[in-house]
Amino acid sequence: MDAATAWAEAMKFENRPNPYPYFEELRKTPVAKVSDKTYVVTGYPEAVALSHDPRISSDISRSPAGLFGEKDAHLETAEAAQARDSSMLVSDPPEHDRMRRQFMRHFGPPHSPDLIPNMETMVADLANELLDKVKARGGTRMDVVEDFSYPIPVSVIFRVLGAPIAHEAKFHSWVTDFMQGADVGPEADTDAGRAAAAKAGASMVELNTYVHDLVGRLAAEPAPGLLSAALHDDGPDGPVSIAEAESNAVLLLVAGHDSTVNTISNCIMTLLRNQGAWDLVRDNPDLVPGTIEEVQRLQGAVQFFPSRWATTDIDIAGTRIPAGSAVFLVWAAANRDPRQFAHPDRFDPTRVDNEHLGFGSGIHTCFGGPLARLEINIALEIFLRRVRSPRLVVDPPPYRHNQVFRGPRHLWIDFASITD
Repeated sequence: MDAATAWAEAMKFENRPNPYPYFEELRKTPVAKVSDKTYVVTGYPEAVALSHDPRISSDISRSPAGLFGEKDAHLETAEAAQARDSSMLVSDPPEHDRMRRQFMRHFGPPHSPDLIPNMETMVADLANELLDKVKARGGTRMDVVEDFSYPIPVSVIFRVLGAPIAHEAKFHSWVTDFMQGADVGPEADTDAGRAAAAKAGASMVELNTYVHDLVGRLAAEPAPGLLSAALHDDGPDGPVSIAEAESNAVLLLVAGHDSTVNTISNCIMTLLRNQGAWDLVRDNPDLVPGTIEEVQRLQGAVQFFPSRWATTDIDIAGTRIPAGSAVFLVWAAANRDPRQFAHPDRFDPTRVDNEHLGFGSGIHTCFGGPLARLEINIALEIFLRRVRSPRLVVDPPPYRHNQVFRGPRHLWIDFASITD
């Protein structure tokens, strides 16, 4: 199987439950050309090296290859939206570094050391309330995604940013459309794929309008939350601009909850898939942090991101990446590279020195990683303690369409009871 075929198979929706055999095939050539303008990086050392290489740009507005590596008519809406995006995710230094400083001042140490720890009580209360609701309605079946994994991170990110949680239902609909329509696989060229992309584009217009209005209100009148704090900052970099506040608000709203939803679901699914793992971790809560890291390695919530490109010719691992090519750093493939991880396809919650790339690497390492870890840790501890004798109803579960943010659309489990 050549690299282009392996990549196309990995991107097909029918292979979303298990793209890893195709990633293994791709790792035979750890930096491989898969289309006219696109190279995928599946080896661990190569992905780490390129994530720190200044010749790899994240400024997609300047990329000759464009978003997803191919400038195509059916991506026109996504391309136009991306060209307007000035978030830190698709920016290079020095703009990236300034924006990250401006937002981090109000998110973590040293300027705001208490924000993440202060979320602990909120997350625990939410997790318990959600399980109480499942218990109160009766029955012994639940959808982990809808009943548990989704409500926690979305409530937290709305609180952190200062967005009204009353608007969450509309936000959920917009993001669902976006995840369905942002397709980098062969289905994008079908009638259904083009229709989904058009719907995604329309929903992103609505989301951007919502964020524009929210930022406008916060700029005019300060209020609690990260966005308002950044808009009215008196720190060394000054306040963030309106345009950058809007772009980063969209980034943090979407990425700030979605990958955490996937990881909570993936943790529960992975523990239930592996005989003895549920009881082991339930009876040894000290294994929860390691379990989360191992699930991020094995079932990465963010598989790759399609916005990086080479500003000059780059020779790596026997392959030349020509200037202007799109470069996909495939974290999910690198995380199973046997050169870095012994028995890479095995789930091992006791794995040591687990330097996975589940939160990325380099200057674009996940901004919200510490908050995500806190949310997942608390949610998983409570779920393990209160849900008795769970088992998967359908395995593999149905997956969402998106290749980048990979996770179950639903995760049904049966259980014996939910304790107080």
